[in-house]
Amino acid sequence: MKFTWVLDGDTSILKDAFDIRKKVFIYEQHVDPGIELDGLDQQLIHLIGYIDNRPVATARINLNDAKTKAKIQRVAVIKEHRGQGLGFELMEEIERWAKETNPSIEVLSLSAQDPAIPFYEKLNYRITNEKGYLDANIPHHDMEKQLN
Repeated sequence: MKFTWVLDGDTSILKDAFDIRKKVFIYEQHVDPGIELDGLDQQLIHLIGYIDNRPVATARINLNDAKTKAKIQRVAVIKEHRGQGLGFELMEEIERWAKETNPSIEVLSLSAQDPAIPFYEKLNYRITNEKGYLDANIPHHDMEKQLN
């Protein structure tokens, strides 16, 4: 998988991320479009994975003001490419980016849909809140991974 980082809100490339997110979150999981497309995308960092120039995976990253914590959001792989290790590749690329280009980042955090918790645990993320919560009517738990 070939990766493209969007650090500047380039809408021509962000369209690929939006297309993936619409397929996964809005059409498959029936998340309200107003929740999914929350208006924050222009301010955040995005990663898009391509196979044969076709967008197949995405995530966005929200750095805190001190740039010590990166919250990974909107992790998605299109249905026909799941089970091929692309989610692992995507997450490993985020970790590589954090370590190489932002060494001040100490923690990667995310809000995991409950069925995805085992996936994140394999990447050494740990649940930080035993009591989960609903986000867009989907059960979630917060998870973190220490980098330093």
